[in-house]
Amino acid sequence: MEFNGDFFNLPESYLFAEVADAVSGYEVLHPDKRVLKLSIGDVTLPLPPTVVGAMRSAAAETGDKKTFRGYLPYEGCGFLRESIKNYYKSMGADVSADEIFISDGAKSDLWNLPDLFKRGLTALVPDPVYPVYAESNVLKGNRVVYAAATEQNGFLPMPDYGVKAGLIYICSPNNPTGAAYTPEQLQEWVEYAIKTGAVILYDAAYESFVRDGKSARTIYSCAGAESCAVEICSLSKTAGFTGLRCGYTVVPKALKLNGVSANKLWYRLKSTCFNGVSYVVQRAAEAAFSAGGLAEIKKNTGYYMQNAKILSGALSRCGVPYWGGKNSPYIWLKCPRGTDSRGFFKELLNGAGIAGTPGAGFGAGGEGYLRLSSFSDAETALEAAERLENFYKTHPISAF
Repeated sequence: MEFNGDFFNLPESYLFAEVADAVSGYEVLHPDKRVLKLSIGDVTLPLPPTVVGAMRSAAAETGDKKTFRGYLPYEGCGFLRESIKNYYKSMGADVSADEIFISDGAKSDLWNLPDLFKRGLTALVPDPVYPVYAESNVLKGNRVVYAAATEQNGFLPMPDYGVKAGLIYICSPNNPTGAAYTPEQLQEWVEYAIKTGAVILYDAAYESFVRDGKSARTIYSCAGAESCAVEICSLSKTAGFTGLRCGYTVVPKALKLNGVSANKLWYRLKSTCFNGVSYVVQRAAEAAFSAGGLAEIKKNTGYYMQNAKILSGALSRCGVPYWGGKNSPYIWLKCPRGTDSRGFFKELLNGAGIAGTPGAGFGAGGEGYLRLSSFSDAETALEAAERLENFYKTHPISAF
């Protein structure tokens, strides 16, 4: 027996585990100093009251023989799928309930989706971006090519017909840069996929943070997307479900390869490797899509976006180039010239007690940048802003 050799093509450790280890080491050496953790994007606000109420009611149902439920449908309960269908309708997208599959979060489905397709394919992945896209394909023996997301293109790479790929990954708003495509830009990607026979895996985990009224919130606002795109979304950041775990993936019935339905195959895969999300959590998710739940969610995401405004304001006053923070809870800042992202991560941690995330962990194109998360309480954001200003005042930096 041998281990899967592709494991040895992965980085030695997962990015966020690496960051957590560095912060823990700092805390051991400096027990008297408080680290402001603006690295991992974990929510800090409690669950919305409407969601909590639904969970209590659902939990009570499980204690009554008349309303107790055992195994649930692999694809998710009908009441939640209908709620999500209506949510898409509010965004002007026509998605049917039987095209929606409930998951325990976007990460699991993003990891499993390449299993729908033949091994040895080529996956086109933005650089920089969430590491799971590339790593899931590497571990499955697929070839990964990169679409450079740079300052010059606004961190939004556009189609290149000279590049041939079977899978195309798009994350909008992007993690880590915060850049978001307009519907018109996404339409170009849809047309590219249709012409080249590719499939788009569209990660919309941060769609609820879009505030400018111009950026897309779903790829299904584009004509023809139902024939070439799968959309993955999550309630983790939207409704604070990082601990509850619930997300959803849309696999349109119109998406077929050689006459075979992707929707049918995805159901086959889910029913084989997944026993579904708990009833209590699905009722909580249903409540999140109610009128009351959506209002509470908007308030919570607005709170995080206000934190982003506080952090970006400090960077602006210091003359530090940055992106994001307007349609995304992440701020993507430029490291001083001559400083690599891991080096600057350590410098900021040691000099200001602020933990960000080194840009290089999101891909080679992230070198020279650092990501800050606005998922904190307001007091932490204000203190971080003050520390950032003091840091840049007391640490002379070369031109960016």
